[in-house]
Amino acid sequence: MQSRVFCFSSVGHTAKVQIPSTTLGRLNSLINMDKPTRLFDFPRYQLANGPLEVMMTMPNGGNPITYSTQQFVDEMDRVSLGLISMGLEPGDRVALISHNNRCEWNLMDHGTLQAGGIDVPIYPTMTPEDYVYILNHSEAKYCFVSNAELFEKVNSVKDQVSSLEAVFSFENVPGARNWSEVVEAGRQAGDDVKATLEQRRNAVSPTEMATIIYTSGTTGRPKGVMLSHQNVTQNTLVAIPRMPARDPGAEYRVLSFLPCCHIFERMLHYLYISEGAMIHFGESLETVKEDLAAAQPHMFTAVPRLLEKFYDGIVAKGRAAGGVKSAIFNWAVNIALQWEPDGQNGAFYEWKLGIARKLVFDKVKEALGLTQIMAVASGSAALAPRLTRFFNGADISIYEGYGLTETSPVVSVNSLNGSGLLRVGTVGKLVANTEVNIAEDGEIMVKGPQVMMGYYRDEEKTNEVLKDGWFHTGDIGVIEDGFLRITDRKKEMFKTSGGKYVAPQLLENAIKASRFVEQVMVIGESRKHPAALVVPDMAYLEEWCKRHDRVCPAMADVPKDEEICHRIMQDIEGLVASFASWERIKKIEVLPEAFTIDGGELTPTLKLKRKPILAKYGDLIEGIYT
Repeated sequence: MQSRVFCFSSVGHTAKVQIPSTTLGRLNSLINMDKPTRLFDFPRYQLANGPLEVMMTMPNGGNPITYSTQQFVDEMDRVSLGLISMGLEPGDRVALISHNNRCEWNLMDHGTLQAGGIDVPIYPTMTPEDYVYILNHSEAKYCFVSNAELFEKVNSVKDQVSSLEAVFSFENVPGARNWSEVVEAGRQAGDDVKATLEQRRNAVSPTEMATIIYTSGTTGRPKGVMLSHQNVTQNTLVAIPRMPARDPGAEYRVLSFLPCCHIFERMLHYLYISEGAMIHFGESLETVKEDLAAAQPHMFTAVPRLLEKFYDGIVAKGRAAGGVKSAIFNWAVNIALQWEPDGQNGAFYEWKLGIARKLVFDKVKEALGLTQIMAVASGSAALAPRLTRFFNGADISIYEGYGLTETSPVVSVNSLNGSGLLRVGTVGKLVANTEVNIAEDGEIMVKGPQVMMGYYRDEEKTNEVLKDGWFHTGDIGVIEDGFLRITDRKKEMFKTSGGKYVAPQLLENAIKASRFVEQVMVIGESRKHPAALVVPDMAYLEEWCKRHDRVCPAMADVPKDEEICHRIMQDIEGLVASFASWERIKKIEVLPEAFTIDGGELTPTLKLKRKPILAKYGDLIEGIYT
């Protein structure tokens, strides 16, 4: 079970395209279409209520691929027909693996579902061993990958997966079957296949399983979360009232680059389609700045670390300006860091904030490609309150909420779409039709239509977390005036040798406010005091060394530099000073390398794998406490 803290918004677009007369008959039956009840209903809902000239577009290495709503629906149907022609039966599983978000992934998603299949999105960063496990456990019949690297990765283990009949690639890869085979098979499909598709599409119930999402997992084997059409569809629809008000008739653009194999980004794709947003897919996480500049989005999703990088970059550039410019910049930052919603700071503060935005933050937004931004969605982990304040103060709206893969994902959401809907440091108020109970030990329990069907082929683990209709999240939290606040993960809290409980995430979020710190993990279970493993932020360290007229050591040598380690410890001591004495960090160890997915220290959603980290640095940790 994986907790997610996230935020979101949406935008809409009502530009019309010319509808060919040959399609008008089909559209007539859709004009009065109610809200979608199955995931593959969303594109047809857009077609009936506001088709777009540009529904989805991707850069494709300088050769953009673009689909209008009509083109997308037509191609989606060809995918369904092609899959049926190739032998896809209702309930068959289709695996999808892509390094980047792309139009083809979405077409395969919708096409598989309306043909009666079940799709299995898989993180591209998972190991071949995980691929073998997931493909076998899900009994995947087909697998679609994005490029040569992933094709080789899957093809190398294909013989270990008896159910896997074929592997296709979206890109042209020597020796690989191309996904266009499926599209072409659909194009050549006869009336009998078309009749079968119509029958299957009509037969799909909202309560049927749509997807199996294998959680990245911080421990043990991934668990296959079964989500129905209804789980995700209902969750998508209840999110809409929390979004910023739309401007009818205006063009709205969104940028998507977080993995759509994650239910948060995927749910937002359905939401974007429902609300008529033009979806621009970015090249990768490494090209975010370029993609922002190209798309000029009204909204995009991000992980907290990306927002931290934005913040650090903004602050570094502002302070490097020197003189009066730096003084004005520092003043503006301090104003932004005091931000509260609904004008709580009073008229004088709002006046100062307006000046700060005009003098400083309008230029920041222009430099980042955010002049049109309405909202940024932060997902995967908790967002530090200082970042929420800073970006909202800078007129870059951040909406933070809470959810899990097992809850499709939305449970609660902060919102600026009205007063009294956002409180900094919380994850917002519950969305419609959702109940939350706080257990005696503080665990958050959720009930509602978004709660999963269970874990695929794992009744034991399902029964551990689903009890009397309540999903036990494993997260610790409280409800304050209707706002949900997350305090920690139940399984990550530890007790010191003195019997005092410590919530490591709270400490880690505080420590990450240090510009010296790139990553951090708090330790101390059954030890006399908490300590921390720290990965230094080398970009800031180089800046600091330059200002202090000294040579910056290589990352591998930082742990040997007593002056730098002492300075980092000073920063951390100040940041945890408000915690209880038994919670404060007494010692740190600076690490010579970063936590990475490939190194086994991070999940694909960038959460710490605590047990592997403890094992890897066992000797170092022992040294802290001897």
